[in-house]
Amino acid sequence: MVGASTDRSKYGNRIFRDLRQAGYTVYPVNSKGGEIEVLRAYPSLADLPERPQVVDIVVPPKMTEEIVRQCAELGLKRVWMQPGAESEEVIRLLPQAPHQSGTPYLCYAA
Repeated sequence: MVGASTDRSKYGNRIFRDLRQAGYTVYPVNSKGGEIEVLRAYPSLADLPERPQVVDIVVPPKMTEEIVRQCAELGLKRVWMQPGAESEEVIRLLPQAPHQSGTPYLCYAA
């Protein structure tokens, strides 16, 4: 999850906790690294110990554009943008169908 936060009042922490409580394996990604809810936070998607099935994004839209580009470079196909992370530009970057080779596709944007 890109945008995981140590601040329990922020969505980046609340969503992180909700996903874990639902039983998902969640790797927190935060450019500052450190720990989030007793788990190691990774500074980037490239630093994760394994490739995630879905990249959940909880960052401002300008940062989302860079994250989507990183997903494409790493071959990560499924992108889930939490409300507020999406932008017109990033939605244009994402085809709506998974058959487009090498490009992430949009799972959700609210």
